[in-house]
Amino acid sequence: MPAQPSHNPPPPGPETLRTNALRTSDLRADARENRDRILRAAREAYALHGIDVPISAIARRAGVGVATLYRRFPTRASLITEAFAEQLAECAGVLDEALEDPDPWRAFCSVFTKVCAMQAADRGFTHAFLARFPDESSYAGERDRAEEGLALLVRRAKESGALRPDFDVSDVVLALLANNGVANGAQAESSAASRRLVGYLLESFRARPDIEQLPPPARLGLDRLGGPG
Repeated sequence: MPAQPSHNPPPPGPETLRTNALRTSDLRADARENRDRILRAAREAYALHGIDVPISAIARRAGVGVATLYRRFPTRASLITEAFAEQLAECAGVLDEALEDPDPWRAFCSVFTKVCAMQAADRGFTHAFLARFPDESSYAGERDRAEEGLALLVRRAKESGALRPDFDVSDVVLALLANNGVANGAQAESSAASRRLVGYLLESFRARPDIEQLPPPARLGLDRLGGPG
């Protein structure tokens, strides 16, 4: 009796396997390229206009469809947090370095100056850095750690006698709101205007024997600076 022909397809040969692997590799490369383009477009848009830029505008800037963007970043928060992940890590590093500084006043001034400079350079930075994104656990954890570090810097500077005793951690938010307005209003001169304001503010933060008591603090939280969440 003759053997019945098999209905199963023959196993793919080496050439077919190589071709399939190349196709998969190309797809992965395209996906990576799309993701990188989206993140570049998002960073550029946020730097110019803040984090309220519509998703559709970012997709157009990246040269991809909105559906492609959402495949890579299913929520607006996931796009924002990924776009600013590098800056968040930089801020965390600035805080960690400052907390190791034995001079509390110098540490406080260093962090305040650097954060204000980053804020002046990127309109979206402060909102993204200080906003709460509950569903982005790693980002939220870094943000909470930064908040705790900032509060510790303030406490150390006050205990050293260098920072005025009525300074409140919410005054940092007040100062950042002021710096944000100056940086946005000055446009081309934003960096110079921000540096000038920071100089004035740091002088006003110093403890002095003849210091006058300020009105009560506004109790602004760090998330007062905006952003979703």
